[in-house]
Amino acid sequence: MCVAREPIMARPLLKIHRYFRRKPIRFFSFILLYLTAGSLVFLHSGFSSDTSTTGASGSGRDPLISEGGGGTGAGSSTSDALGLLGRVFKETRRAPRRFGPPWMKENGAQDAPEWARRGVDRTSSWSHGAKGRTTKEMDDGRAKHIGCYIDDTQKRALRGVSFLDYKKMTVFRCQDNCAERGYLYAGLEFGAECYCGHKIQAPNVSESECNMECKGEKSNLCGGPNRLSIYRLELSQESARRYGSAIFKGCFKRPDNVTLALPASAVIKNMSVDKCVDMCTEKEFSLAALAGEKCHCGFPTPLFTLHEREDEELCLQHCAGEDFESCGNNDFFVVYQTQVQDNRCMDRRFLPTRSKHLVALASFPGAGNTWARHLIELATGYYTGSYYFDGSLYNKGFKGERDHWRSGRTICIKTHESGKKEIEAVDASILMIRNPYKALMAEFNRKYGGHIGFASQAHWRGKEWPEFVKNYAPWWASHTLDWLKYGKTVQVVHFEDLKRDLFSELKGMVIFLGLEVSEDRLLCVEGQKDGNFKRSGLRKLEYDPYTPEMRATIDGLIKTVDTALRKRNLPGVPEEYRPR
Repeated sequence: MCVAREPIMARPLLKIHRYFRRKPIRFFSFILLYLTAGSLVFLHSGFSSDTSTTGASGSGRDPLISEGGGGTGAGSSTSDALGLLGRVFKETRRAPRRFGPPWMKENGAQDAPEWARRGVDRTSSWSHGAKGRTTKEMDDGRAKHIGCYIDDTQKRALRGVSFLDYKKMTVFRCQDNCAERGYLYAGLEFGAECYCGHKIQAPNVSESECNMECKGEKSNLCGGPNRLSIYRLELSQESARRYGSAIFKGCFKRPDNVTLALPASAVIKNMSVDKCVDMCTEKEFSLAALAGEKCHCGFPTPLFTLHEREDEELCLQHCAGEDFESCGNNDFFVVYQTQVQDNRCMDRRFLPTRSKHLVALASFPGAGNTWARHLIELATGYYTGSYYFDGSLYNKGFKGERDHWRSGRTICIKTHESGKKEIEAVDASILMIRNPYKALMAEFNRKYGGHIGFASQAHWRGKEWPEFVKNYAPWWASHTLDWLKYGKTVQVVHFEDLKRDLFSELKGMVIFLGLEVSEDRLLCVEGQKDGNFKRSGLRKLEYDPYTPEMRATIDGLIKTVDTALRKRNLPGVPEEYRPR
């Protein structure tokens, strides 16, 4: 029977073969249709695998992969190929991960931390604050959810560093920042505020009171009003021993009353810088002062201002635990600033009663207005306002940014305006002036690189820079001249003087604003002076961007401003940028 059937079955195949030999175009059309049909089959397989990822048995395997695993031949190969293609189609439809460090991406595996490369799953910390989760479910190898705690603006539950972001705050971002600085705890509050610390100094409350969604991930909870969602950072214990970020402040004479100036102290066997900094960090103090075998901790106060540095040779006494380090002596202390944030100047609020006396904080763009606002808010405890609205500034904690400039709820109002009408609309002004060479470059960087970014080499070398200098340099001069001419009461502050002697210059600004000076707050500001918008120095260019023609124009403008200041019996421009 089999022999009889072979010729019969072969005849149709032979006819098809002869047909396509005569019609090669039809042959290729047939192949095209065949491949299209196969692609549709694979596509259908991909969609099927996406809708049933765990399979009927709940095993978690791809349903297109053979369960037996022992088959061989074409059937097994086809099944594996279909399963692979199904996963490919599924991956192409998956939404990209919105949050997470770079090493969590496939192409960033080589940058993963050691625990991630070993295959330890610690990614669940992303959903610690997820609604409906229990505390037990929130625990993992990286961070453990402790609970919801009361937070008082006058006496924080976590008293280390803090930062705000009213647009992109996430649980992981807060944890990561605190762990990076060596803290044991990270706490989130009001959906956008992150606080770090080595110990919790407040009672806990019901979890239901930490009910605000994170600004950067709506699925997670980030505390509530005056309520902290706190996590213990398991990995921070290793990094807590690293003090590369402890800042050397210098050699200082022993204060007259050490007990009052530096309230915490202890004798440490085999003293070293690390041991003293470690002790003061644990005790939540921002200063660590080494005096031989004794370690003192405290904050800058009028009793110990750190304003009068001594010759470092007076502190040259080797540490018992580290021969290459200086540990000071009984008369002269070696002082370091720890990672602990001084919170005496961190509380800010709107004015308790609306003021009808409007004070402008006026400057040419790039002259340090945002930095000055940061200093004023810390020194006074009141928010500053703005003639404009900048969302990035608001998201970083400048809450007065959203108020109308005439609201009367802020201590002063940022403005770059320079017209007669705008100037006469305010009652007084602090006028910030900066070296035009630096101010122009800073504003050019902001214009093309953002608040803390930099313009590209293409922008510096292109037509943008010459055009910018042509238009903005005259404005630098006219801005100052207008405020000197039309301003009712003007306090001139030079950026360079504020940077050189922050305490005295800021004290004068607080007095001009009609407030009582708190020296403790001003000393606190000195330790927190940088703020969130400090550009890491003007990036050095390969060449001087200013042509001789540009310099001739700018030098003439500097002389004009210098003359105008002296006519009003004010100090002229600082020496460092006065034309020679």
